[in-house]
Amino acid sequence: MWEKLRVVFTIPELRTKILLTLGLLGIYRIGSWIPLPIIDQSKSLFSSANAEGLGKILENVATFSASQLDQATIFGLGIMPYISASIIFQLLASVWKPLEELQKEGESGRKKINEYTRYATVVLCLFQSWFYVRVLVSQDMIAGEFMPNGVLPLSWYVVSVMTMTAGTIFLMWLGEQIDEFGIGNGISLLIMAGILARMPKAGFELLKPLFKGELVLEGGPGEMGVAKLIVLVALFVGVVFGVVFITQGQRRIPTQSAKHVRGRRVYGGSRQYLPLRVNQAGVMPIIFASSLLMFPSLFFDYLSKLFPNVGWLAELSRAFISYTSFTHNVLYVILIYFFCYFWTAITFNPKDMADNLKSFGTFIPGYRPGKRTADYLEKVMVRITYVGAGFLALVAIMPTMVANMVNIDYQIASFYGGTGLLIAVSVAFDLVQKIDSHLVMRNYRGLLEKT
Repeated sequence: MWEKLRVVFTIPELRTKILLTLGLLGIYRIGSWIPLPIIDQSKSLFSSANAEGLGKILENVATFSASQLDQATIFGLGIMPYISASIIFQLLASVWKPLEELQKEGESGRKKINEYTRYATVVLCLFQSWFYVRVLVSQDMIAGEFMPNGVLPLSWYVVSVMTMTAGTIFLMWLGEQIDEFGIGNGISLLIMAGILARMPKAGFELLKPLFKGELVLEGGPGEMGVAKLIVLVALFVGVVFGVVFITQGQRRIPTQSAKHVRGRRVYGGSRQYLPLRVNQAGVMPIIFASSLLMFPSLFFDYLSKLFPNVGWLAELSRAFISYTSFTHNVLYVILIYFFCYFWTAITFNPKDMADNLKSFGTFIPGYRPGKRTADYLEKVMVRITYVGAGFLALVAIMPTMVANMVNIDYQIASFYGGTGLLIAVSVAFDLVQKIDSHLVMRNYRGLLEKT
């Protein structure tokens, strides 16, 4: 492996791309620590917000948006508005005819859709940053000198909103520079960098008893012992192995191309396979499900505070907000299954795939080209999507299971599953494949290829 890494950095073009990518990611991490001018830096939003309410929700959003919502920085929104705008246009392209036709125009249509996405990102930034500043004011996060009469002036509202909007647009530009001049998918790398930046803090909290010399063989409830630490390490390796296995898993459907004769030569007739990913929807169902669960959480939390004497409202609020509640996890799993099938139905079109196979003179043995092939592909995809949804549901609730079994903080347990782990593994594989393409093009072995 060390020899392969040495080869990677001996290729001038690849070395330049990697160093440029690392430099741009470093700029992102530096900007993530520059606070807004109006913020009282001695306070933290997640600690000042309700621990089981708004703080937990914002912390969950920050995990998959490469944002620093708890520190109110110039990159506080991260690339969440750009992700939201991209998802909106991807959904619209499947139901709105003009956008669908624009998507089929190739490179020119894609550039036009990207332009619309940027405009939508700016609009979303303005709304989300205004709401975020209002939350900062309500949670008493503003320094006293900016609120002389207990009210934040409109001018500082505008400055904060424009600063956060400019920060998100700059991150979007950084991602595009990585796409064009660096290596890997820029937006995905920004998200992964935000996720991995949380690991040192979580690791320090986990190993704090060891640093203090208080680590025992078997810790009691709420204590970290050697036995628990070994179980956590083994569990982490097992979960990562399972995520890699399912992420790379495919259902290979055998195909055969028709033979045709030109002169005295026979072409075609070769056997190949059509790969269908088990986890076709990727990480999107978990993002959709966790985002949708925020609305009833906020709604019942607001009602429970508005009517504090109504007991069942407080019970509903706890059931939806608490990650350890049975109701929250059951609804989480149901929504993941629903969005798995929903997102697969949008991104996977068996009729178009069957038509493409037919136009290339390729068929699936035992099935006629056209409708019967499309029906077969749809039946196969329905079955493997059920397995993929079960895997996503297990990964999504894994942090809750680990936190309850080992009795550790949920933020430490979140690295054992959920959105963060899926994104990190998927982006890492994509990055390795991009590097491998450069190595293979120059007749070197890939990073994952055995010597």
